Amino acid sequence: MTDEALQITARGPRAEAEAAAARIDETPATETLTYSILEEDEDHDVWRIDAFPTSEEERAALVEVLGAHPALRTTTEKLADADWLAMALSGLPPVRAGRFFVYGAHDRGLAPASTVNLRIEAGAAFGTGHHGTTVGCLQAFHDLLKARRFEKVLDVGCGTGVLAIAAARTGSRVAIGTDIDAPSVRIANENAALNRATARFVHASGLDDPRVRGDAPYDLVFANILAPPLVALSQDIKGALKPGGIAILSGLLRTQERRVFAAYASKGFRLVRRLHRDAWATLVLRRA
Repeated sequence: MTDEALQITARGPRAEAEAAAARIDETPATETLTYSILEEDEDHDVWRIDAFPTSEEERAALVEVLGAHPALRTTTEKLADADWLAMALSGLPPVRAGRFFVYGAHDRGLAPASTVNLRIEAGAAFGTGHHGTTVGCLQAFHDLLKARRFEKVLDVGCGTGVLAIAAARTGSRVAIGTDIDAPSVRIANENAALNRATARFVHASGLDDPRVRGDAPYDLVFANILAPPLVALSQDIKGALKPGGIAILSGLLRTQERRVFAAYASKGFRLVRRLHRDAWATLVLRRA
């Protein structure tokens, strides 16, 4: 761990910011780094990367990646010894994605009566529901639910559990989430209890865990992770799905769409839809 909590911010043109973000995803030392990329000033083509390294190795690797893009202006800020995550969350507005309304404890009084309301507390886990990739997954799921229901759903890389909880709250009999991060699994199960959802979450690496295989094949698989593991898991996700089943893939930049889709097209998947939010992409695919 770093001695002090840091936030490293890089600002610059979209092309440079997206190239740097892609490099962050491809670099082993920063592959699990928590970061975001968003448009800060549309008129002046200013995009911003906010990154939160948790080790000296991550920090050094990130600085090297950003340094290879001189058009980006980088600053480093020491975060105060306070619960900065809770402070950040308190300033996040609730999110609406189709029929889903995602909120934290600080906004519990704003939940409408006409939506599927999901109270998600992040704790130390990634995935508050505010990130463009999570919103894309929820919107894609909302659109699919107009035509069919999904009895069995798997969420690979569940984070706070929002996607599996959304499935359980909309009628899925089986909703399982997995994550390689044990604290995320604990927090996801706590969120399931908060939402009175039957979703369950397990600490597992990949899809070969017997607790995952036991309910296969699934009608739908969410995988909101990163482009490299999405590519690596293409065969495993195919094996976890029923013929005609749906995969909702996210965690990838628009610039990574072709690479990810090519991996799945080679396994017989067909593109149903793509959604874009800021620099991020969500792919909806159907297994042959």
